[in-house]
Amino acid sequence: MAYVPPHKRRSGGSDPAPPTSSLGSLSISSSPRGRHQLRPSDNKIIHAVGCVSRWSPLPPFSPDSDDADSFRLEPFACEPFERNTGAKPLVLSLSSPKGSPGSSAEAAAATIAERFLPELLAAVERATHDVPSKEEAVVKLSLVARVGKVALFQFQPNAGVHSGGSHVSLDSLRDAAKAGNEGSKSQVRKSFYTNVPRECFQDMELSRVNLMGLEFDSAKEYYHLKILDKNQSDSTISCKCTVQEGGKLAIHKVELNQIRQLVEDISCLSQDLDLRLMLSTKKNLKNINPEVKNAIDSLVSSAILDPDVKGGLRWPFGKESIDGRFTIVGVWHTNYKAFGNKTLKLYLRHADRFDHQSSTGEVSNEVTFKLTGISKRLQDGSKEADSVKEMLESAVRMIWDSALCYKMAR
Repeated sequence: MAYVPPHKRRSGGSDPAPPTSSLGSLSISSSPRGRHQLRPSDNKIIHAVGCVSRWSPLPPFSPDSDDADSFRLEPFACEPFERNTGAKPLVLSLSSPKGSPGSSAEAAAATIAERFLPELLAAVERATHDVPSKEEAVVKLSLVARVGKVALFQFQPNAGVHSGGSHVSLDSLRDAAKAGNEGSKSQVRKSFYTNVPRECFQDMELSRVNLMGLEFDSAKEYYHLKILDKNQSDSTISCKCTVQEGGKLAIHKVELNQIRQLVEDISCLSQDLDLRLMLSTKKNLKNINPEVKNAIDSLVSSAILDPDVKGGLRWPFGKESIDGRFTIVGVWHTNYKAFGNKTLKLYLRHADRFDHQSSTGEVSNEVTFKLTGISKRLQDGSKEADSVKEMLESAVRMIWDSALCYKMAR
């Protein structure tokens, strides 16, 4: 019988493997600031040691009164989480109808920028403090805003798994938001689920791009190969590839996986969707060791395009690794359309991912804003906080009005 790789095996009547990449879990806490080091998490997302990861609701909890009449917790249908835990996570919602005080785009943008800016400037300082020689790699800062849903659940350290969120209460969430502000730990965890509803994804392209004043920039297709070098197990090599005539892959860019420097999740309670602001760094490799380059070239050249497998790529038996050192750990097939202006780009991305280590995959529709104007200022070393704050408020206002309420009338 011919060899069938794990990600192509299908049993009759079985459900597809659960998504993995679009649901990344983090504790609601602020890590102590320190030197720039890699701190891998269980889901292979890499955070700098000083990375701050916080959550807060908007409108915020009342500082002095009981919030039971203002907020409620609701189960959130999230298949990957439910498959892993057997229960639904929770989302925080308003008890009162939409349109509550403080839910305007102007008020939301001002509140978010006021909270986020000091941590953003501190994170930039940490990220650029000790960078390698430009001859080794180019370190690039990237500030993005992502649209999705903040799912909340309780973590039980002795159980080895996440509980389904049944122990999360308004009091525990109030404590979690306070813990994030103070840099301490909380037993409440958060996940940001980036797979947006199909109607939101379609509406963004059909009508809201024009409302935001963005122009079409490009449409591209890439295959991403995630390669583990066992000699550098704290990072993953990412090869972005295009398809040549004849169906062979050509390497477009080689870089190390991104490192998160700052994550700010906001449950936007008057909207349909939530917001994540994230600063990350990525190293585009320039001078690659010949042994590493040969391994990358071999893995890319032996890849076979196959639309019937998760991730869109497969390898002949035994060709998924080189000398036991270099191994394919994941593949992505992405199609996206980009729209933009001078300071911002919107990416509407359809992603088909497969994780070779867990044999799980996902297909998702994702909406990401790259805040290119702010990123460039930060990359150039600008210390003009007022100017950065003004640009941040402008971007958040536009996203709040145009991307977080997908039932908006046309």
